[in-house]
Amino acid sequence: MQPLRYSINVTLDGCCDHRAIVPDEEMHRHSSAIIARADAIILGRVTYGMMEEAWRPVARTGERPDWMPDWMEDFARTIDAARKYVVSDTLAGVDWNAELVRGDRLEATVRDLRRQPGRGLYVGGVTLPLALAELGLIDEYEFIVHPRLAGHGPTPFAGLSRVVDLRLVERQEFGSGAVVLRYVPAA
Repeated sequence: MQPLRYSINVTLDGCCDHRAIVPDEEMHRHSSAIIARADAIILGRVTYGMMEEAWRPVARTGERPDWMPDWMEDFARTIDAARKYVVSDTLAGVDWNAELVRGDRLEATVRDLRRQPGRGLYVGGVTLPLALAELGLIDEYEFIVHPRLAGHGPTPFAGLSRVVDLRLVERQEFGSGAVVLRYVPAA
């Protein structure tokens, strides 16, 4: 059985809005490695749309927007190549090495994927991981905590209906002061 791993960048006050996080090379290398060692990534409609818009053109053309440093190209190529499952009831279809999963098939699809042999699955975002946590399907939680206060949301797992106790299994600090905390369910 392959694990489902969740990873999110958050500020010290819990904000996971990507605009509140200052990207750096070490963080992008870490994220590339996570995606590269997963057999597939599972994305919600919003995260899929943001990732596709930002990274697909860079990976396909090699041309970066003016704001994008060259060290972000590896992440673009890695996420471009990754197999993707996109959970949405509103999208008519997906491409970008992706397969569409309707919301009513989420639990069955993820359970089927987890039963297959492999290196693991990866999920990011906010809404979809909440649904997966409610179903008890996340095997590892990784929070990359950045030394910044954003003063606004969104926050991961807001509205979770039950407490999920976690056990710290790994800690790593980046040069920026961000700390990677990896947990597994305690029970």
